[in-house]
Amino acid sequence: MRKIVWMAAGVSMLVNVANVAHAQSSVTLYGIVDNGIGYQSSATTLGSTAGGHSIVKMTTGVFAADRLGVKGAEDLGGGTQAIFTLEQGFNAANGTESVSGLGFSRLAYVGLTNPVYGTLSAGRVYSAYYTLLQPYSPEPRLTGYYAAHPGDIDGTDTDYHENNTVVYTSPNYRGLTISGEYSFGGVAGSLNAGSAWSAGAQYINGPFGIAAAFWRINNSTPGGGAWGASSATGNNGAQIGVSAINVGYQTAQAQQRFAVAGGYAINSAWDFSLMYSNVQYIPGTHSAFTDTAIFNTAGAVLHFKPSPAVDLSAGYAYTRATDANRISSAAQYHQFTLSEVYSLSKATSLYAIEGFQRASGQTLGINGSGDIVNAVASNGDGANAQPSSSRSQVVGGIGLMHKF
Repeated sequence: MRKIVWMAAGVSMLVNVANVAHAQSSVTLYGIVDNGIGYQSSATTLGSTAGGHSIVKMTTGVFAADRLGVKGAEDLGGGTQAIFTLEQGFNAANGTESVSGLGFSRLAYVGLTNPVYGTLSAGRVYSAYYTLLQPYSPEPRLTGYYAAHPGDIDGTDTDYHENNTVVYTSPNYRGLTISGEYSFGGVAGSLNAGSAWSAGAQYINGPFGIAAAFWRINNSTPGGGAWGASSATGNNGAQIGVSAINVGYQTAQAQQRFAVAGGYAINSAWDFSLMYSNVQYIPGTHSAFTDTAIFNTAGAVLHFKPSPAVDLSAGYAYTRATDANRISSAAQYHQFTLSEVYSLSKATSLYAIEGFQRASGQTLGINGSGDIVNAVASNGDGANAQPSSSRSQVVGGIGLMHKF
């Protein structure tokens, strides 16, 4: 908590200095605080298929992850601006860092932007894949915590961050935006080890929008195995996005994702979005599995806004793995989610979310040990560390969110 207080004080001082020294520059302090109470029908440890118990707990960052950030821009002339963003995630329930040891765990980058040539930035960022697809994923309407596609297998919530990354995003040309990025692994003797890259395009024309993107993530451990600390996509060397859905494949040499998503606004009150993704865990010579594991997911979200203060959404997603690694009855997951939001003001909202997931089939046990186990439910990515011990899981929560 003391670290966050000192950071806030330092940021405030920077804002004051910048505003006095450079009238053509702007620096903004912003943040989100989101706390609530959540329920889960069954909770056990990752990798277990027994011993689950229902749990009621304080939740934080459910509808929007807690954050404190500062961003700025300086006019360099000719329409070009220098930009930067520093954003720290934290736990509003206890005041700790969201990722221990990282001062700016969510974003830390500097760059240049121009309305004609686009934006080039470097640092710790979200992938181009995530940025282009995110408007049509379940996250904006239903949250990633309860409604990311099982375990956030396709990486459309804010779990995934990339270090040592250079990213370019084009200006919007008649509704079309393209973006691509490369993350350096920094492994001596290998340009590929630990690296990541993604590229894609987004097109928006009035009420219609569509995006498609590809993402490749490489393990910095040669030939696969334990996730390497030099891997560009990670938190302090820890692998991101490990859940009951993919825990048996975390020793992959590489992860690969392709997704297409889009949406349509029927009128001012109704809109919907659709998404399809293909996720692959590719083994290496030292991986604890031998066949590429493939997960296909299709999902839809329907959104209804009957008044300026009320937002209602419903979503469904279906995920199916392919038969591989001696599994003849591949895992399947059906997930249903509802959300209700009431705005008390432009900055403050009350929300409630309810979800249910049903798993069937089989998957590999923890760390790809070779054991074939029954697939268990794991709603969204909020249950990644505490999945259900059975095939079904009911979740729900209420909360209060404030943005500044």
